[in-house]
Amino acid sequence: MTANEQRQKTRRWEDMNPEILSLIFVKIKEVDEMMRTVPFVCKPWMEVLDGPYCWSNIDIRKWCRRRNDGNAVDLVVKKLIRRSKCSVQSFSAYRMGEPGFFYVAHCGKFLKVLEIPMSSITDQMVLKHIKPLPNLTTLDISNCFKITRKGIAAFGNQCKSLVNLRRNMPPLDTCSPIDDSETKAIAETMPNLKKLDLCFGRFGDMGLSEILTKCKSLTHLDIQGSWNVELNGDLEERCERLEHFQNPWVNYENDFCDSGGSDDDESEQESESD
Repeated sequence: MTANEQRQKTRRWEDMNPEILSLIFVKIKEVDEMMRTVPFVCKPWMEVLDGPYCWSNIDIRKWCRRRNDGNAVDLVVKKLIRRSKCSVQSFSAYRMGEPGFFYVAHCGKFLKVLEIPMSSITDQMVLKHIKPLPNLTTLDISNCFKITRKGIAAFGNQCKSLVNLRRNMPPLDTCSPIDDSETKAIAETMPNLKKLDLCFGRFGDMGLSEILTKCKSLTHLDIQGSWNVELNGDLEERCERLEHFQNPWVNYENDFCDSGGSDDDESEQESESD
């Protein structure tokens, strides 16, 4: 076999199956890095990047942190969802607005994971644009201040396969009034939940009891910083039956214990000096 025939027999990178190439490209962790480098190697690689193969899992959270610009986020989301032909299975971004949410919500049966914390989405936007997402299993709407019980209920009604919800909020004043509306919406529309994060929620014992009563598959519950919860009656016992439970005061109890240990050490040092 001549050298020329051997070169022809050897398969070139640009001739590889587009799906295989896409698996290699997505190993480039940063989406913007992939967009800056891959298309300029050769035309076949550009075509692979223009197709849907590379965009089944989209995570632009690191890029969103650097930009801190909601309009830019929406523009990028729009382009990426279009590239995927609305076949995205996992989508993660920060600070998304109405245009971006409109496109993501139309991924329909393909979407399994949706993580959009710190987004400016309102209840009205959710009610207007949310479509049935029958295979969505994970939803993160942490720090989405404009979403209330109405938006949560809309997600629950359209996402019947949901098993993992993160609805963490920033620390609130310890005197914040009790508001069980969100926990009631979760309990009534998301009965199949297995993992639930509700850190720094305003709910009290009644709202927590609703969750434990109606979400019978629940195994993991995190309510750190939810100061209105007192765990009266049999609530604490019911929570402790879960595989994983973080009570409202877990980190603060640890801090107290740590500070207590340091006080003992100081006392011992004073005794030795005497």
